[in-house]
Amino acid sequence: MSLLSVSLVLLAALMHASWNALVKAVDDRAGVLAAVSGVHALTGLALIALAPAPLPASWPMIATSASLHYGYYLLLFRSYSIGDLSQVYPISRGIAPALVAVSAAVLIGETLPPAGWLGVVLVSLGVGILALRRGAGPAPRGGVTYAIGLGILIAAYSVADGLGVRVSGSVLGYIGWLFLLEFPVPLAIALARHRGGGAIPLRVLSLGAGAGVLAVSAYAIVLYINLLEPLGAVSAVRESSVVFAALIGIFLFGERPVIGRLIAATVVAAGVITLAVS
Repeated sequence: MSLLSVSLVLLAALMHASWNALVKAVDDRAGVLAAVSGVHALTGLALIALAPAPLPASWPMIATSASLHYGYYLLLFRSYSIGDLSQVYPISRGIAPALVAVSAAVLIGETLPPAGWLGVVLVSLGVGILALRRGAGPAPRGGVTYAIGLGILIAAYSVADGLGVRVSGSVLGYIGWLFLLEFPVPLAIALARHRGGGAIPLRVLSLGAGAGVLAVSAYAIVLYINLLEPLGAVSAVRESSVVFAALIGIFLFGERPVIGRLIAATVVAAGVITLAVS
């Protein structure tokens, strides 16, 4: 991967960790997710109006990715209701790079050089260290189960989008339709949670809108870089967001222990550098 590509994906990783931290920090997660998906939908409408429509070959991937995102939002809501940021995020984002790299090799013959695979292993090892323990004790089984399911869905829609955007003929059109089609499920979750309980508070909507801007920007950057670089490498560098999530957990949420999380972050950073060099 080029230095510019790595830098952009790292920026997307920071944005992604930040919006997940906002979801975790607010009690009304359903309201935040509804606002996030609302920003997605508005951005999607704007892109659909401005950009050419994606080519027919990409529509099966758009439908597949949108369907997978429905499950993603459901599991994201459940995961953060049970586990904390430093538990759910590393597990879900950590297993995705290896799954994406293997899937890309099987489906389209896109393989990484040996150093690239070493980078994937290091990234996965680092996030594994982060995921195995929650604070000073073992992670709750329910949270781990949801987070693993979340990671599988992340890998699946990453592959679908990586393949779809390459045959779309219109990256912005692809993003626009995907963002618009994601909207129904998070909205349904929010409506179900607030049924009979009044409107979503303005503070929650504002935080959700900010998280939505970060989410939209991060995902758009990654989709664009997927046009230029191997899917497995992009996915692995993208999951360096677990480093940012660990730092946010330590310094903003007061999560402990510090040393183990910093060691894991260093291992992930080494994997990212190895991927960039390869």
